[in-house]
Amino acid sequence: MSTVLEETPKRKLAIVTGRAYPELGEEIAKCLGIDVLPTTAYDFANGEMYIRFTQPVRGADVFVIQSHTDPINKWIMEQLIMIDALKRASARSITVVAPFFGYSRQDKKHQGREPITARLMFDMFKTAGADRIITVDLHATQEQGFFDNPVDHLTAMPILIDYVRNHCELGNVTIVSPDAGRIKVSERWAARLDNRPLAFIHKSRDITRPNHAEAHGIIGDVEGRDCIVVDDMIDTAGTICEAVKVLRGAGAKSVTLVATHGLLSGPAVERLKNCGAREIILTDTVPVPAEKRFDGVTVLSIAPLLAAGIRSVFESDSVTHLIEGLPADMRERNMYA
Repeated sequence: MSTVLEETPKRKLAIVTGRAYPELGEEIAKCLGIDVLPTTAYDFANGEMYIRFTQPVRGADVFVIQSHTDPINKWIMEQLIMIDALKRASARSITVVAPFFGYSRQDKKHQGREPITARLMFDMFKTAGADRIITVDLHATQEQGFFDNPVDHLTAMPILIDYVRNHCELGNVTIVSPDAGRIKVSERWAARLDNRPLAFIHKSRDITRPNHAEAHGIIGDVEGRDCIVVDDMIDTAGTICEAVKVLRGAGAKSVTLVATHGLLSGPAVERLKNCGAREIILTDTVPVPAEKRFDGVTVLSIAPLLAAGIRSVFESDSVTHLIEGLPADMRERNMYA
Protein backbone atom coordinates (compact mmCIF):
# COMPACT_ATOMS: atom_id res chain seq x y z
CA MET A 1 0.00 0.00 0.00
CA SER A 2 0.98 3.63 -0.47
CA THR A 3 1.96 5.83 2.43
CA VAL A 4 -0.28 8.63 1.12
CA LEU A 5 -3.94 8.77 0.18
CA GLU A 6 -4.21 10.89 -2.95
CA GLU A 7 -7.39 12.91 -3.37
CA THR A 8 -6.25 15.14 -6.23
CA PRO A 9 -2.87 15.43 -7.98
CA LYS A 10 -2.15 18.48 -5.82
CA ARG A 11 -3.16 17.10 -2.40
CA LYS A 12 -2.00 14.15 -0.39
CA LEU A 13 -2.72 12.87 3.11
CA ALA A 14 -0.07 11.37 5.36
CA ILE A 15 -0.33 9.68 8.75
CA VAL A 16 2.56 9.77 11.21
CA THR A 17 2.50 8.30 14.69
CA GLY A 18 4.57 8.69 17.82
CA ARG A 19 5.91 5.87 19.95
CA ALA A 20 3.35 6.11 22.76
CA TYR A 21 0.78 3.85 21.06
CA PRO A 22 1.83 3.09 17.48
CA GLU A 23 -0.73 0.28 17.21
CA LEU A 24 -3.53 2.86 17.21
CA GLY A 25 -1.86 4.82 14.42
CA GLU A 26 -1.48 1.64 12.38
CA GLU A 27 -5.15 0.78 12.90
CA ILE A 28 -6.27 4.27 11.85
CA ALA A 29 -4.14 4.06 8.71
CA LYS A 30 -5.58 0.62 7.97
CA CYS A 31 -9.11 2.05 8.21
CA LEU A 32 -8.09 4.69 5.66
CA GLY A 33 -6.44 2.16 3.35
CA ILE A 34 -2.95 3.64 3.59
CA ASP A 35 0.32 3.00 5.44
CA VAL A 36 1.85 5.02 8.27
CA LEU A 37 4.70 7.21 7.06
CA PRO A 38 7.96 5.67 8.36
CA THR A 39 9.66 7.61 11.15
CA THR A 40 13.09 7.37 12.74
CA ALA A 41 12.81 8.07 16.47
CA TYR A 42 15.16 7.42 19.36
CA ASP A 43 16.25 8.81 22.72
CA PHE A 44 19.63 10.25 23.55
CA ALA A 45 21.34 9.10 26.73
CA ASN A 46 20.11 12.16 28.65
CA GLY A 47 16.49 11.61 27.62
CA GLU A 48 16.31 14.07 24.71
CA MET A 49 14.46 12.75 21.65
CA TYR A 50 15.34 12.68 17.96
CA ILE A 51 12.69 12.52 15.22
CA ARG A 52 13.09 12.32 11.43
CA PHE A 53 10.58 11.32 8.76
CA THR A 54 12.16 9.01 6.23
CA GLN A 55 10.08 10.19 3.25
CA PRO A 56 9.30 13.71 1.96
CA VAL A 57 6.22 15.44 3.39
CA ARG A 58 6.47 18.67 1.37
CA GLY A 59 2.96 19.77 0.41
CA ALA A 60 1.25 16.99 2.36
CA ASP A 61 -1.62 17.31 4.83
CA VAL A 62 -0.07 15.47 7.76
CA PHE A 63 -1.94 14.06 10.75
CA VAL A 64 0.29 13.55 13.80
CA ILE A 65 -1.14 10.82 16.05
CA GLN A 66 0.01 10.51 19.63
CA SER A 67 -1.70 9.11 22.70
CA HIS A 68 -0.98 11.17 25.81
CA THR A 69 -0.37 8.17 28.03
CA ASP A 70 2.18 7.32 30.70
CA PRO A 71 4.85 8.76 30.72
CA ILE A 72 2.64 11.59 29.56
CA ASN A 73 5.19 14.41 29.56
CA LYS A 74 7.57 12.45 27.32
CA TRP A 75 4.94 11.67 24.73
CA ILE A 76 3.60 15.21 24.61
CA MET A 77 7.13 16.47 24.05
CA GLU A 78 7.66 13.90 21.29
CA GLN A 79 4.52 15.09 19.52
CA LEU A 80 5.72 18.70 19.73
CA ILE A 81 9.05 17.69 18.20
CA MET A 82 7.25 15.81 15.40
CA ILE A 83 5.23 18.94 14.62
CA ASP A 84 8.38 21.06 14.48
CA ALA A 85 10.04 18.57 12.13
CA LEU A 86 7.01 18.60 9.82
CA LYS A 87 6.87 22.40 9.79
CA ARG A 88 10.52 22.60 8.82
CA ALA A 89 9.94 19.94 6.14
CA SER A 90 7.31 22.15 4.47
CA ALA A 91 4.19 20.10 5.21
CA ARG A 92 1.12 21.83 3.73
CA SER A 93 -0.85 21.47 6.96
CA ILE A 94 -0.24 19.81 10.32
CA THR A 95 -3.10 18.36 12.36
CA VAL A 96 -2.54 17.12 15.90
CA VAL A 97 -4.51 13.95 16.64
CA ALA A 98 -4.59 13.52 20.41
CA PRO A 99 -7.30 10.95 21.24
CA PHE A 100 -6.85 11.76 24.94
CA PHE A 101 -5.73 15.36 25.40
CA GLY A 102 -3.28 15.57 28.25
CA TYR A 103 -3.73 18.10 31.08
CA SER A 104 -7.32 18.79 30.03
CA ARG A 105 -8.58 18.39 33.61
CA GLN A 106 -6.86 21.63 34.62
CA ASP A 107 -9.11 23.94 32.63
CA LYS A 108 -9.71 26.67 35.24
CA LYS A 109 -8.37 28.08 38.49
CA HIS A 110 -9.87 26.79 41.73
CA GLN A 111 -7.47 28.73 43.95
CA GLY A 112 -4.93 31.51 43.60
CA ARG A 113 -1.50 30.83 42.07
CA GLU A 114 -2.70 27.81 40.06
CA PRO A 115 -1.93 27.20 36.37
CA ILE A 116 -4.48 26.58 33.62
CA THR A 117 -2.50 23.83 31.94
CA ALA A 118 -5.18 22.98 29.36
CA ARG A 119 -4.62 26.44 27.87
CA LEU A 120 -0.86 25.99 28.09
CA MET A 121 -1.13 22.76 26.09
CA PHE A 122 -3.04 24.41 23.26
CA ASP A 123 -0.56 27.30 23.23
CA MET A 124 2.38 24.90 22.94
CA PHE A 125 0.85 23.04 20.01
CA LYS A 126 0.11 26.29 18.20
CA THR A 127 3.64 27.59 18.80
CA ALA A 128 5.12 24.31 17.54
CA GLY A 129 3.22 24.74 14.26
CA ALA A 130 -0.08 22.85 14.54
CA ASP A 131 -2.83 24.15 12.26
CA ARG A 132 -5.66 22.05 13.71
CA ILE A 133 -6.38 19.65 16.57
CA ILE A 134 -8.53 16.52 16.57
CA THR A 135 -9.37 15.04 19.95
CA VAL A 136 -12.02 12.92 21.63
CA ASP A 137 -14.20 13.87 24.62
CA LEU A 138 -12.34 16.74 26.22
CA HIS A 139 -12.85 17.05 29.96
CA ALA A 140 -14.70 20.33 29.28
CA THR A 141 -15.94 21.15 25.79
CA GLN A 142 -15.29 24.87 26.19
CA GLU A 143 -11.56 24.14 26.13
CA GLN A 144 -11.83 24.29 22.34
CA GLY A 145 -11.77 28.07 22.80
CA PHE A 146 -8.20 27.86 24.11
CA PHE A 147 -6.97 27.21 20.55
CA ASP A 148 -7.17 29.98 17.93
CA ASN A 149 -7.26 27.51 15.04
CA PRO A 150 -9.93 24.81 14.40
CA VAL A 151 -10.53 22.08 16.97
CA ASP A 152 -12.51 19.04 15.84
CA HIS A 153 -13.96 17.70 19.07
CA LEU A 154 -15.14 14.15 18.40
CA THR A 155 -17.15 12.07 20.83
CA ALA A 156 -16.95 8.35 21.46
CA MET A 157 -20.66 8.34 22.29
CA PRO A 158 -21.78 6.63 19.03
CA ILE A 159 -19.32 3.76 19.55
CA LEU A 160 -20.21 3.32 23.22
CA ILE A 161 -23.96 3.65 22.68
CA ASP A 162 -23.94 1.10 19.86
CA TYR A 163 -22.26 -1.39 22.18
CA VAL A 164 -24.64 -0.69 25.07
CA ARG A 165 -27.69 -0.92 22.80
CA ASN A 166 -26.58 -4.30 21.45
CA HIS A 167 -25.38 -5.83 24.72
CA CYS A 168 -27.66 -4.45 27.45
CA GLU A 169 -31.36 -4.91 28.09
CA LEU A 170 -32.57 -1.31 28.04
CA GLY A 171 -36.03 -1.74 29.54
CA ASN A 172 -34.81 -1.33 33.12
CA VAL A 173 -31.89 1.06 32.49
CA THR A 174 -31.27 4.38 34.22
CA ILE A 175 -28.46 6.62 32.97
CA VAL A 176 -26.42 8.06 35.85
CA SER A 177 -24.20 11.12 35.76
CA PRO A 178 -21.31 10.72 38.24
CA ASP A 179 -21.45 14.44 39.07
CA ALA A 180 -23.21 17.66 38.12
CA GLY A 181 -20.61 18.46 35.45
CA ARG A 182 -21.58 15.45 33.33
CA ILE A 183 -25.35 15.99 33.36
CA LYS A 184 -25.52 17.38 29.81
CA VAL A 185 -23.64 14.37 28.45
CA SER A 186 -25.83 11.99 30.44
CA GLU A 187 -28.93 13.71 29.08
CA ARG A 188 -27.73 13.04 25.53
CA TRP A 189 -27.12 9.41 26.45
CA ALA A 190 -30.60 9.09 27.91
CA ALA A 191 -32.16 10.64 24.81
CA ARG A 192 -30.19 8.42 22.43
CA LEU A 193 -31.26 5.32 24.38
CA ASP A 194 -34.97 5.91 23.85
CA ASN A 195 -35.35 8.49 26.63
CA ARG A 196 -34.18 6.35 29.53
CA PRO A 197 -34.61 7.81 33.05
CA LEU A 198 -31.79 9.95 34.38
CA ALA A 199 -30.16 10.31 37.80
CA PHE A 200 -27.04 11.99 39.08
CA ILE A 201 -24.74 11.66 42.06
CA HIS A 202 -24.18 14.73 44.21
CA LYS A 203 -20.54 14.82 45.15
CA SER A 204 -17.90 17.29 46.28
CA ARG A 205 -14.25 17.32 45.29
CA ASP A 206 -11.35 18.23 47.57
CA ILE A 207 -9.30 20.46 45.28
CA THR A 208 -6.26 20.09 47.56
CA ARG A 209 -6.13 16.32 47.00
CA PRO A 210 -5.78 14.80 43.53
CA ASN A 211 -8.21 12.08 42.41
CA HIS A 212 -10.39 12.49 45.47
CA ALA A 213 -14.13 13.17 45.63
CA GLU A 214 -16.85 12.30 48.09
CA ALA A 215 -20.40 11.30 47.15
CA HIS A 216 -23.19 12.73 49.29
CA GLY A 217 -26.35 11.30 47.72
CA ILE A 218 -28.32 10.53 44.59
CA ILE A 219 -30.88 12.69 42.82
CA GLY A 220 -33.24 10.41 40.92
CA ASP A 221 -34.69 6.91 41.38
CA VAL A 222 -32.20 4.05 41.07
CA GLU A 223 -33.78 1.40 43.29
CA GLY A 224 -34.12 -1.87 41.39
CA ARG A 225 -32.68 -0.30 38.24
CA ASP A 226 -29.80 -1.32 35.97
CA CYS A 227 -27.65 1.80 36.23
CA ILE A 228 -25.20 2.92 33.54
CA VAL A 229 -22.69 5.47 34.85
CA VAL A 230 -21.24 7.63 32.07
CA ASP A 231 -17.95 9.51 32.57
CA ASP A 232 -15.17 10.90 30.40
CA MET A 233 -12.27 9.11 32.09
CA ILE A 234 -11.32 6.58 34.73
CA ASP A 235 -7.96 7.45 36.25
CA THR A 236 -7.34 5.92 39.69
CA ALA A 237 -11.01 4.80 39.80
CA GLY A 238 -11.55 6.05 43.33
CA THR A 239 -14.50 8.34 42.54
CA ILE A 240 -16.15 5.98 40.05
CA CYS A 241 -15.93 3.07 42.50
CA GLU A 242 -17.44 5.30 45.17
CA ALA A 243 -20.30 5.93 42.74
CA VAL A 244 -20.85 2.17 42.41
CA LYS A 245 -20.92 1.84 46.19
CA VAL A 246 -23.46 4.65 46.56
CA LEU A 247 -25.70 3.27 43.81
CA ARG A 248 -25.65 -0.26 45.21
CA GLY A 249 -26.38 1.16 48.66
CA ALA A 250 -29.40 2.93 47.18
CA GLY A 251 -30.76 -0.35 45.86
CA ALA A 252 -29.51 -0.40 42.27
CA LYS A 253 -29.92 -3.83 40.71
CA SER A 254 -26.67 -3.56 38.74
CA VAL A 255 -24.10 -0.93 37.78
CA THR A 256 -22.25 -0.67 34.46
CA LEU A 257 -19.41 1.83 34.09
CA VAL A 258 -18.76 3.56 30.76
CA ALA A 259 -15.84 5.90 30.06
CA THR A 260 -14.04 7.12 26.96
CA HIS A 261 -10.54 7.26 28.45
CA GLY A 262 -9.35 4.26 30.45
CA LEU A 263 -6.24 5.75 32.07
CA LEU A 264 -6.34 3.12 34.85
CA SER A 265 -3.52 4.60 36.93
CA GLY A 266 -2.13 3.24 40.20
CA PRO A 267 -4.72 1.23 42.16
CA ALA A 268 -7.42 1.52 39.48
CA VAL A 269 -7.40 -2.11 38.36
CA GLU A 270 -7.72 -3.56 41.86
CA ARG A 271 -10.42 -1.07 42.74
CA LEU A 272 -12.42 -1.88 39.63
CA LYS A 273 -12.07 -5.62 40.19
CA ASN A 274 -13.57 -5.28 43.65
CA CYS A 275 -16.11 -2.50 43.16
CA GLY A 276 -19.04 -4.71 42.19
CA ALA A 277 -19.68 -3.26 38.72
CA ARG A 278 -21.22 -5.65 36.24
CA GLU A 279 -19.08 -4.38 33.35
CA ILE A 280 -16.56 -1.64 32.65
CA ILE A 281 -16.70 -0.35 29.05
CA LEU A 282 -13.79 1.74 27.72
CA THR A 283 -12.25 2.83 24.45
CA ASP A 284 -8.56 2.67 23.56
CA THR A 285 -7.81 6.39 23.28
CA VAL A 286 -4.87 5.37 25.45
CA PRO A 287 -3.45 1.84 25.46
CA VAL A 288 -5.09 -0.63 27.83
CA PRO A 289 -2.45 -3.38 28.13
CA ALA A 290 -3.25 -7.00 28.88
CA GLU A 291 -2.25 -6.68 32.54
CA LYS A 292 -4.95 -4.06 33.04
CA ARG A 293 -7.69 -6.16 31.47
CA PHE A 294 -9.76 -8.63 33.44
CA ASP A 295 -13.12 -10.33 33.24
CA GLY A 296 -15.74 -7.63 32.98
CA VAL A 297 -13.60 -5.08 31.12
CA THR A 298 -14.54 -4.37 27.50
CA VAL A 299 -12.27 -2.17 25.36
CA LEU A 300 -13.69 -0.78 22.11
CA SER A 301 -11.58 0.52 19.24
CA ILE A 302 -11.52 4.28 18.72
CA ALA A 303 -9.65 3.92 15.40
CA PRO A 304 -12.72 3.93 13.09
CA LEU A 305 -13.98 7.19 14.64
CA LEU A 306 -10.59 8.89 14.33
CA ALA A 307 -10.16 7.60 10.77
CA ALA A 308 -13.57 8.99 9.82
CA GLY A 309 -12.69 12.32 11.43
CA ILE A 310 -9.34 12.50 9.62
CA ARG A 311 -10.97 11.68 6.29
CA SER A 312 -13.64 14.34 6.79
CA VAL A 313 -11.03 16.99 7.62
CA PHE A 314 -8.88 16.03 4.64
CA GLU A 315 -11.87 16.16 2.29
CA SER A 316 -13.07 19.45 3.83
CA ASP A 317 -16.30 17.85 5.03
CA SER A 318 -18.10 18.48 8.30
CA VAL A 319 -17.39 16.16 11.23
CA THR A 320 -20.70 16.85 12.98
CA HIS A 321 -22.35 13.88 11.26
CA LEU A 322 -20.08 11.63 13.34
CA ILE A 323 -22.12 12.55 16.43
CA GLU A 324 -24.94 10.43 15.00
CA GLY A 325 -22.76 7.43 14.19
CA LEU A 326 -19.90 6.09 12.11
CA PRO A 327 -20.01 6.00 8.29
CA ALA A 328 -21.07 2.63 6.88
CA ASP A 329 -17.54 1.64 5.80
CA MET A 330 -16.15 2.34 9.27
CA ARG A 331 -18.94 0.46 11.07
CA GLU A 332 -17.73 -2.68 9.33
CA ARG A 333 -14.43 -2.50 11.22
CA ASN A 334 -13.69 -4.65 14.26
CA MET A 335 -15.29 -2.90 17.24
CA TYR A 336 -12.93 -4.35 19.84
CA ALA A 337 -9.42 -3.11 20.58
